[in-house]
Amino acid sequence: MPDPTALASVVVDRIASDVVVLHVSGELDTTSSGELTGPLETHVVQGLRAVLVDLGGVRFLGSAGLEALVLGQQRASRSGVEFVVVASSRAALRPIEATGLDTVFTIEGSLDAAVARYSDSK
Repeated sequence: MPDPTALASVVVDRIASDVVVLHVSGELDTTSSGELTGPLETHVVQGLRAVLVDLGGVRFLGSAGLEALVLGQQRASRSGVEFVVVASSRAALRPIEATGLDTVFTIEGSLDAAVARYSDSK
């Protein structure tokens, strides 16, 4: 259960044996980006097919939150894990696009579309 006093929270959902979704909500800034960094370090590991980072509940995405995503992407790349960012809201997409990270990340506009990429997972 998320900490109600935290600025950001991450709920982990394993949708297949080799696919994990990190549902992020709140504000990702310098004081709260660790809420995402920790789960990324724990769940982006060899043997997984993909990690989906669902930013649907994010109200603010600051530079520290972007850095956490970049570090997650780099970790995924080193581990052979696909890293998909799910973002459709202005709060999440605008900072990603403004920094050019939309050319770095694989971005899906909805969680359903991202999950459909892995529907054949066993």
